[in-house]
Amino acid sequence: MGCNAERVAEVLRAGGATVAEHKAELIDLDRAIGDADHGENLDRGFAAVLAALDGGLPETPGAVLKVAATTLISKVGGAAGPLYGTAFLRAATTLGDASELDAAAVATGLRAALDGVVARGKAEVGDATMVDALAPAVEAAERAQADGGDPAAVLAAAAGAAKEGADSTVPLTARKGRASYLGERSVGHADPGATSTALVLGAFAEAAR
Repeated sequence: MGCNAERVAEVLRAGGATVAEHKAELIDLDRAIGDADHGENLDRGFAAVLAALDGGLPETPGAVLKVAATTLISKVGGAAGPLYGTAFLRAATTLGDASELDAAAVATGLRAALDGVVARGKAEVGDATMVDALAPAVEAAERAQADGGDPAAVLAAAAGAAKEGADSTVPLTARKGRASYLGERSVGHADPGATSTALVLGAFAEAAR
């Protein structure tokens, strides 16, 4: 079953609801190793995205994601806005004007999102960033798609791998972002960006069922 603009908007709304639900958790994670603004910034950003979509739903999935991207980039400070915004923008560009997304398009969009985050943040797996959640998520999504999974199965695979990836940041020494200033003291803390990535992908997967 394909995924049209309305379904993509529903998925984004689920992501926004999950960010709002876990805002305090994300703030606490960021307070331990950063400046405690990740949860607040991301919640404000998704709220702005949903308000923009309430003002008029674009006709294609790519256009919906472009609204999300431009809103996050323009409305959110810190690292969350530029990184999430770039991820959505790269995905939107890859999807083009397709009216519906199949499993291959979902996997391709996730790969483009990862490439955008890596290009923007200059991080790689092992640096204790959102890349540690997003990279395994993309690989799992691509495997699920190759195995014949539908869009919901692709997102479910991505969500599961993202959760494992986020958990894997706990023993890592942060090498990017504000947490990297702490050096070894960052060990023992889950990365807020990786955690929010896993939460958002989990919400996307649940909504896509």
